Amino acid sequence: MKAKVDPDVCIACGACTGICPEIFSMGDEGFSVAKEGEIEESLIGSAQEAEETCPVDAITVE
Repeated sequence: MKAKVDPDVCIACGACTGICPEIFSMGDEGFSVAKEGEIEESLIGSAQEAEETCPVDAITVE
């Protein structure tokens, strides 16, 4: 599974970085970015929680 953040939708609320900082961080532009590559098995649950918590549905985990 991989995570993606749509920078055109992200409002930089920081919810995802609070829930899953191993995958999400705030980029240079001030919006959330997802780390490249496959999500480790142990982090899939928290990455999906970040996706579900995003108030503007900017995150996709698939």
